[in-house]
Amino acid sequence: MNIRSTLAAAGLALLLAGCGAATPPEQPPLAGARIGGPFALTDENGRATTDRDLTGKWRIMYFGYTFCPDICPTDARNIGAGLKRFEAEDPDRGARVTPVFVTVDPARDTPQVLKAFTDAFHPRMIGLTGSGDAIARVAKSYAVYYSKGDPAPGGGYLMDHQRVTYLMDPQGRPVALLPADKSADAVAAELARWVR
Repeated sequence: MNIRSTLAAAGLALLLAGCGAATPPEQPPLAGARIGGPFALTDENGRATTDRDLTGKWRIMYFGYTFCPDICPTDARNIGAGLKRFEAEDPDRGARVTPVFVTVDPARDTPQVLKAFTDAFHPRMIGLTGSGDAIARVAKSYAVYYSKGDPAPGGGYLMDHQRVTYLMDPQGRPVALLPADKSADAVAAELARWVR
């Protein structure tokens, strides 16, 4: 056997040896990020709810408000429809995901208002509200900016807030940003990619 044949045989052996090797799992993009943390809020049924109530569940964390004229309802629709598509494709994994809508407008988003809003998008979507201080603390822990806008003519106001959707693992650690601003299909694809 000449040197060229020997090298070719060695290269082929290395390639074949690698065929059975498992590919290491992909590292989540938000692994190690300091996002999330403990919270104590009130759910859409008026019950005290903490982060511990979600332990063991994958969660989609979205911050918005029900009086939002366009962005929040669109994102909530994409989250709900995306989760429904994921549930249809993989019922077992889909059942382990809980969508959570945290209001940044607790003055208007009472539990009753949140319930009507979240129930329109997914039957398991949880709406959370609380005192202004409690909302400020949870928003800070999730690195979400928000502020109350100037009064509008005729009354009312808008909330300026960051548009971000987090996928958190069952231990409450950040995994990835979900593209709720894109489409339901994009949300479903990211859920399929990361939920184990």
